[in-house]
Amino acid sequence: EVSGVTLTMTQAVHSGSIDEGGRIIYLGGAAGFVIRAPGTPTIYFAGDTGLFGDMKIIGEIYKPEIAFLPIGDHFTMGPEDAARACGLLGVRQVVPMHYGTFPQLTGTPAALRALVEPQGIRVLELKPGETAA
Repeated sequence: EVSGVTLTMTQAVHSGSIDEGGRIIYLGGAAGFVIRAPGTPTIYFAGDTGLFGDMKIIGEIYKPEIAFLPIGDHFTMGPEDAARACGLLGVRQVVPMHYGTFPQLTGTPAALRALVEPQGIRVLELKPGETAA
């Protein structure tokens, strides 16, 4: 707990290394976080991750209302897996992340929106530094 905000680290499924001069350097395990504070919605920040079944347990225990999910579809989930994650988590809003920064990341917020909005899940497409009410 930090300044009234409770942070819970969760697993994430992603590599954690870089290639430096032909040598692979391990950077540590991937992680996500559940963020809770009085009077605010519970947030699940997945970090860089693929879809994993324990997202259902995260949903059952912490009941997040908003999820920040990667949708790039190369190193992480794409829109289809992110839509499935929304269902496992039981969220009402999703913020797509980790997409569009280089050509290999082909997932788009529009593709995610087409999959989740019919289920009543709102997509919050934010630009860096932007906030949503």
